[in-house]
Amino acid sequence: MTEGPGYTPTEMMIVASARLLAGELVCFVGVGPPNIACNLAKRTVAPELELVYEAGVFGSQPARLPLSIGDPTLVTGSLLVTSMFELFAYYLQGGLIDVGFLGASQIDRYGNINTTVIGDYEEPKVRLPGSGGACEIAMNARKILVIMPQSKRSFVERIDFVTSPGHLGGRRPKGWLGSGPTTVVTNLGVYAFGPEGDMQLTSLHPGVTLEEVLDNTGWQLRVPADMMETEPPTDRELELIREDLDPEGAYTA
Repeated sequence: MTEGPGYTPTEMMIVASARLLAGELVCFVGVGPPNIACNLAKRTVAPELELVYEAGVFGSQPARLPLSIGDPTLVTGSLLVTSMFELFAYYLQGGLIDVGFLGASQIDRYGNINTTVIGDYEEPKVRLPGSGGACEIAMNARKILVIMPQSKRSFVERIDFVTSPGHLGGRRPKGWLGSGPTTVVTNLGVYAFGPEGDMQLTSLHPGVTLEEVLDNTGWQLRVPADMMETEPPTDRELELIREDLDPEGAYTA
């Protein structure tokens, strides 16, 4: 894939993700690209967005890019600092989180996420960080947004381990609070979920071809007849990412 004029594929992915948060109020987020996207949204399309971090911080306004979920900068300007138990029990499981923003190492057509192992669980090729709070977020946030790089190794027919459930095999249990994944944003395009719970392409990023998307998807992807193109980043969005949110290019270079 060729880079768009003046921005990287990762910057396009982050900008497209941030725009999806327009009008949202409470978002549960981790570090890395999801954190950059949420803080970009707060500075652009969702100024009233309250950021929630699993360390026990509600309404955070990080003064700098956090190094981990336990970075003290997360308490900057926060409305509340509490225990992880109270945050999960009273806010997340209480149905007060509008959006959960997750990353993934593997994802399947139903939005089920693997962040545990690549390969066999007992003898994995790669052992990944695991769930953290992602499984609880995936089940209880009202909706889930996923941001991740796309390749045939990450967009797979069958994930090696279900860390965070999406729409499972197309039938999500009715007892769960959240509606499950609604949108996936990658470096190639934007995806939504149909009535059967399976992923379908909705938008190609500038400079990306449909052939590239299909070559980097491990299943027969649904493609609409009226394909859209993602709006490229604005100068203001790129300025905020490069000068304010990730000035060293740790996640966006």
